[in-house]
Amino acid sequence: MPQVVLVNPLIPPNTGNIARTCAATGTELHLVGPLGFEISDRYLKRAGLDYWPYVKLHYHESLEAFKTLHEQRGGRRLGFSVRGNYNYASFQYRVDDWLLFGSETTGLPPEVISSCDATVYIPMSQPKVRSLNLSVSVAVALFEAHRQLGYLE
Repeated sequence: MPQVVLVNPLIPPNTGNIARTCAATGTELHLVGPLGFEISDRYLKRAGLDYWPYVKLHYHESLEAFKTLHEQRGGRRLGFSVRGNYNYASFQYRVDDWLLFGSETTGLPPEVISSCDATVYIPMSQPKVRSLNLSVSVAVALFEAHRQLGYLE
């Protein structure tokens, strides 16, 4: 099953909402530090409601720590970016994909983008809108991957 990776997330309610989505879908959630908040942040906990026991949460202190786990498990790293090369809806997902998302303010760092097997974007029709909310982007991408892989049936 695809996994969600947040690299340097900054806003606790976004991460809490993403954790809730991951709990609902049985998806592993990986947080790569440094984080812009403490794991114990009340806004993070509030956004995740009482679903935290159902979140398969992994914390990695650094990109290097995450890369070590990824190398052990394998699978493709898919970087989501407004400058991605593939439309998320036409991209073909695999069960061992890792869906990587960057911070709310800067997106994925260049070194992460360059290490990805593919970069994916979510199209927006209004050119003046720079990006979608992080939790919305994760939900859109994760549910498309799940739809393609038959997890929604």
